Amino acid sequence: MDSNYTVLARKYRSQDFESLIGQDVLVKTLTTAINTSRIAHAYIFTGIRGTGKTSTARILAKALNCLSSDRATAKPCGVCENCKSIAAGQHIDVLEIDAASHTGVDNMRDILDAAQYRPTNGRYKVYIIDEVHMLSTSAFNALLKTLEEPPEHVIFILATTEIRKVPVTILSRCQRFDLARVPVEILKKHFAWIASNEKIELSDSANELLARAADGSVRDGLSLLDQAIAQTGGNVSETAVLDMLKRADRSIVVDFMKIILSGDVSAALEKVDDIYNNGADLSMLLTDMMEWTHWATRMHPSLRAGGTASAPYTADQREIIKEINEKTSLNTLSRIWQVMVASVPEMQAAGNQKQCFDMLIIRMMHVADIPSVPELLKQESEKSSNSKNIREILNNRKTDEPKKSEPAPERILINCANDLASVLQDSKDILLFSYYTSNIEISEFESGKIKYFDRKGDADFAQKLSNWLMDKTGIRWVMERVVESENKQTVTEQKREELESDPMIASAMSLFGDAEIIGVSK
Repeated sequence: MDSNYTVLARKYRSQDFESLIGQDVLVKTLTTAINTSRIAHAYIFTGIRGTGKTSTARILAKALNCLSSDRATAKPCGVCENCKSIAAGQHIDVLEIDAASHTGVDNMRDILDAAQYRPTNGRYKVYIIDEVHMLSTSAFNALLKTLEEPPEHVIFILATTEIRKVPVTILSRCQRFDLARVPVEILKKHFAWIASNEKIELSDSANELLARAADGSVRDGLSLLDQAIAQTGGNVSETAVLDMLKRADRSIVVDFMKIILSGDVSAALEKVDDIYNNGADLSMLLTDMMEWTHWATRMHPSLRAGGTASAPYTADQREIIKEINEKTSLNTLSRIWQVMVASVPEMQAAGNQKQCFDMLIIRMMHVADIPSVPELLKQESEKSSNSKNIREILNNRKTDEPKKSEPAPERILINCANDLASVLQDSKDILLFSYYTSNIEISEFESGKIKYFDRKGDADFAQKLSNWLMDKTGIRWVMERVVESENKQTVTEQKREELESDPMIASAMSLFGDAEIIGVSK
């Protein structure tokens, strides 16, 4: 066994600003700052995994300490002693700290005590704290003062994938850079260059599959490429990548959606059986179906959404989508999209994915066949040709003598999550109020729309609350449920935190050793 093999993600890690792909704004800002000697004392890099946060931190450390120049340089040589030792993670003045394993305040105090001493071999002492959001509250507090006014020879570089978990007091002391997802075309070009260097045959279709599966992460893409090379022995084809990813070919997805929208349930279920028996992952198939619906909607002639050159389909496949769109309404595409989005958590929680997927297809085809409201009105009008149309009825009502009627119910304005909690409590709807305040994390709240995460996953909650809001406010509310928690507080947790921070309540609770807040009311 060759013990010296280095995986592609490490072998082709960016070593200078020029090789850092997909982060042009970040590179331009940092190189200009270095060239004009406007180097900040603290930086924070945030973004999804594999976009270059730690690599950028190392490149910046090399730029600050490179021996090829008598000052910091935006083009570190990469061959001097400092550059090589920083790249290897062995430089005495550049400390890479994993916050996940150094979370305590004592760890932070040791770091800050050492920061007072001048660097041994470099111009700056550079502290790279990776996954900084993992630090404890006390560790963050210990870092505050030094982070704001560090010694002139100290630079802090923080990196995190969870920027919302970093206290604003830390963020306000750093220059923040948000690393973007790397576009598919840039990833394809990068993977093709690596395949050429490695003497690997990588087909363009396989390259595109890998780049799209990477979802903007260079490291994820290179890990997949490494796996594909190991699986194929160096001749990476589209078929091999599809088999590795357990995805159905896009042509299969296009044909499958054509069957679904044709309304032939038997043919659709037979196609599902065929795809499943060939080893496709049904969760990935659902993702591909959602991708198809998204692009079919954007390509629909009634929408006029502009160019769709970035759609991941061949010319023949686009022609098929065009033919489907001529027979499919925008309303139908929107409905099946909603069914698929709602089915994502069901697929994740299902004990038997195949059964769940079969039921999804039946439900989706049933929803697609339901006529729209204008169609229903038209049918009703044709059936009752002797009756007056709605407009005439309304006009006649205006001319009729007004009849005594009950006053219209008073409509309530609800502008935020706490307003909703108060109105629920006032309405005496105790079960809905209790579930909402205890289990619902609000991501976004605006008039007519709520984006939320349900900790217990009550399938009926959205419909119950939507009906209640329609009754109270007179408008239809959109309830958008997110799949993963964003670690937001519920209304009860927010109020409990406010109470615990109140000096009077804190003083009262201190009188009793085991006192705790067990409930929150208005």
